[in-house]
Amino acid sequence: MITADQLVAHAIGDYVLQSDWMANEKTKRSVAALAHVLTYTLPFLILTRSPAALAIILGSHFVIDRWRLARYVCWAKNWLSPVGTRPWPECAVTGYPPDRPAWLAVWLLIIADNVMHVVINGLAIQHFG
Repeated sequence: MITADQLVAHAIGDYVLQSDWMANEKTKRSVAALAHVLTYTLPFLILTRSPAALAIILGSHFVIDRWRLARYVCWAKNWLSPVGTRPWPECAVTGYPPDRPAWLAVWLLIIADNVMHVVINGLAIQHFG
């Protein structure tokens, strides 16, 4: 399902080809998110020419990044804890409460975001690619 090629394509698209402007503006402006997902999808052209797979990769990446959906995943998963989680307004920035060390909350958010992208990309390429 997930190959080394897909991980490399993801890393190139999400980190190497993403400008500082894209990274800072993609959650605020759709044009920045669109510019990011268009460049993000380019490395995947090496792995597949399937219009369906590429559309899923591009579309899901836009939705996940534009509205920073990983923070909802981070917040929701804490409902599995016996302690529960804090109310959404307290956790809205990263999905974690403000008393969590900022560096840890940001890295856990980045990891959740990357896992979401990689799994969706892998499924799209496996099913349509």
